[in-house]
Amino acid sequence: MESFNQSRGAGLIQGDYNSSSGGLGFPETSFGNYTANVSDQSMPFQGSSTMVTAVISFTVFIVGLTGNTLAIYVVLRYAKMKTVTNIYILNLAVADELYILGLPFLTTQNVLSYWPFGSFLCRVVMTADSLNQFTSIFCLTVMSIDRYLAVVHPIRSTRWRRPRVAKAVSAAVWAFSFIVVLPVVIFSDVQDTFNSCNMSWPEPRDIWSTAFILYTATLGFFGPLLVICMCYLLIVVKVKSSGARAGFTKRRRSERKVTRMVVVIVVVFVLCWLPFYIINIVNLVIILPENSWMAGVYFFAVILSYANSCANPLLYGFLSDNFKQSFRKVLCVRKANGVEDGDPSLPRTEKTTTNDSFLTPRNNDFNGHMQGSQDLQLQSCMSASEKPPPARPLIIGQSTL
Repeated sequence: MESFNQSRGAGLIQGDYNSSSGGLGFPETSFGNYTANVSDQSMPFQGSSTMVTAVISFTVFIVGLTGNTLAIYVVLRYAKMKTVTNIYILNLAVADELYILGLPFLTTQNVLSYWPFGSFLCRVVMTADSLNQFTSIFCLTVMSIDRYLAVVHPIRSTRWRRPRVAKAVSAAVWAFSFIVVLPVVIFSDVQDTFNSCNMSWPEPRDIWSTAFILYTATLGFFGPLLVICMCYLLIVVKVKSSGARAGFTKRRRSERKVTRMVVVIVVVFVLCWLPFYIINIVNLVIILPENSWMAGVYFFAVILSYANSCANPLLYGFLSDNFKQSFRKVLCVRKANGVEDGDPSLPRTEKTTTNDSFLTPRNNDFNGHMQGSQDLQLQSCMSASEKPPPARPLIIGQSTL
């Protein structure tokens, strides 16, 4: 049996950009007497694949690097963004950033059809890529559990849903992810056969490779996905049972908004990664054909997994009002000494762990409502000379994502 292994960069499931496949091709298998050469039927696809993958990789790199860097910056920069959910989003963005930073190395191997950076960088890039994969799904799992606690047990979970606890949980997620990817740290190396960065399994290679595919699929996708589904099933039951008794209070609306954002992020992650895992698992049972059509299918699955790393910042901006406002504030041309609401130097009042304070400058005609939402955004983009003198910040109870 042959394994249709991973060629997602230097990713987890063993794969190889071999010298005869023009960069995309089919990865080296650990089973049987499979040769590195791909059939002539796939050559038309492979001939154009190098340039296509290079262009797509460059686009993903620019979009992903910019978006994730922006997400990391606004969470660290503005006090209003330091909520429990955003701390997990920060770690998710860091994981995506690690993967994005390794993309130029992987693209270079794809274009040159060999790995020119040596054994040490091979191990570093593969480890970072693996950490992204596991940390992402683990962060989404923790975020889903956090949503479950916030909606189903809002009172009892108060002492657990604190930024300090979220930071400790995030550190534990990174530590656990590193333990999970220890096989990558140990067995990743530059292969002598194709001079490519890959997993070098000991004998019997077929057993090691099959076990690793099942290992990564269980711990890195299907297991966490089961926990996530259970969390949102319980959330739906809770919302339906309490919806008839209680009206849509401001707090309930904010919780629903945060939950919706997390759900969308999870759904996008599943859509981006499910084809990849299905292909690898199916190939454990059925030998997939080696032709241009199958190469195109696998290329599509690989690109989807790439796309997830640059899609998350876009989702933050579309689904979170606070992320949207913070992104606009950062992207506006401002003087260095301009007054900014949400400055970390300003005191931050935490009303509850699920309803953090939102600091905005006092407006002379402010009437106690959020009618000035768009006006505040415009004011944040004005130059310092056009702004009225800064006044004492007013605390408005608005849930932050």
